[in-house]
Amino acid sequence: MDTVVNLTVHGIGPTSRELDPGEDTTWVSVEQFEQVLDAAIGRQDVRITFDDGNASDVEIALPRLLERGLTAEFFVLAGLLGRPGRLDADGVRELVAAGMQVGSHGWAHRDWRRLDDDQAGEEIAGANRLLTELTGRPVSRVAIPFGSYDRHVLGRLRRAAVTCAYTSDGGRARPGSWLQPRNSLRHDIDATWAPRVIDGTPPLPLRARRVAARAFKRARG
Repeated sequence: MDTVVNLTVHGIGPTSRELDPGEDTTWVSVEQFEQVLDAAIGRQDVRITFDDGNASDVEIALPRLLERGLTAEFFVLAGLLGRPGRLDADGVRELVAAGMQVGSHGWAHRDWRRLDDDQAGEEIAGANRLLTELTGRPVSRVAIPFGSYDRHVLGRLRRAAVTCAYTSDGGRARPGSWLQPRNSLRHDIDATWAPRVIDGTPPLPLRARRVAARAFKRARG
């Protein structure tokens, strides 16, 4: 396949924790989530990922993925495991046992552009190391918190031997690219959203803006 579409899920259904400011905009209902999954069935060009390590990953998402024969990659916040409303260590192991991939979303959901060297070590290498120990598998793939990156962040990721970095830039991606743009589910999507994102061709001005925005992020810093 020439390109793939990466879809990003955050929280699903009711939550038992207080959401961060703006986090409610990426929280979806069970019905919205199921509509997206149904659009992805049988599509080799669609990848489903999860950010933030919410409890809904196991409680709501996992059984619905398995019912449809789908797999996904879950990017976990290593330093928040076991907090109310979050995945715990057993939940992460359950995902792995069910055939899902686990990657890192960092340690404590901080903006990686605003870290000192010690914080960066914890967010990137430290989180990967803890998740590797927890899953029993090498964890070297990351999802960048808030989609916030620049050339310094990308340099740190490469020096930490990260093998793939997911962003929130939107659009399609080349399957083997080191930097992978994704499309986030939002609270206001309807049943037509996933088919449009998966099969639609964005207008040329939008594609041009996305290319320019990615180039700017890679160069800034």
